[in-house]
Amino acid sequence: MTLTGFLAYSGALAIAAAIPGPGVTALVARALGSGFRSSLAMSLGIVLGDLTYLTAVALGLAFVAQSFGMVFLAIKWLGVAYLAWLAWNFWTSGITPETVEARNGKGGLFSSFLAGLTVTLGNPKSMIFYMAIMPTVVDLHALTLGDYGILVAVTIVVLLIVLVPYLALASQARWFLKTPRALKLLNRTAAGFMVGAAAAIAVRQ
Repeated sequence: MTLTGFLAYSGALAIAAAIPGPGVTALVARALGSGFRSSLAMSLGIVLGDLTYLTAVALGLAFVAQSFGMVFLAIKWLGVAYLAWLAWNFWTSGITPETVEARNGKGGLFSSFLAGLTVTLGNPKSMIFYMAIMPTVVDLHALTLGDYGILVAVTIVVLLIVLVPYLALASQARWFLKTPRALKLLNRTAAGFMVGAAAAIAVRQ
């Protein structure tokens, strides 16, 4: 991989991680209810879930892309459709004070870590990113073990840079993120990013 490829992957991952989805919602809820340390443990679980998808894509999608072109094309357009649906969902309803309160989790650091891992592994947005977006910015056919190691390091750093401000803000300004006006702005911003991501995937060859 080239430096341009790593930068493109970092940018795409940062945008995808910053878009509020099930993982960010659960993380904010954990920070609102349990504070910084618990939500930090949850963010590490989210990172491990993303690394699981990264590994699966690196091992398997190169073969799929090479041998089953129509399957890969179908995955791409399913990703576009899913992101468009998420954009509509966030624009019309999105995260509400009720859903944040419902996901207000309790428990120790390990349970927080496990919650982050399970919410990522069950999150379609994470699957869509690594299956539909990653092959457009990473040459899976030329990926080496060294490239994979760098991608792992980049993934960890980028996700923590994106997620830690969420949980820090939520733990320090709990009253703000519970207000309908702030959540509405968050939802509308997320919808705009999702439309842009869907359009970017659709136009890529």
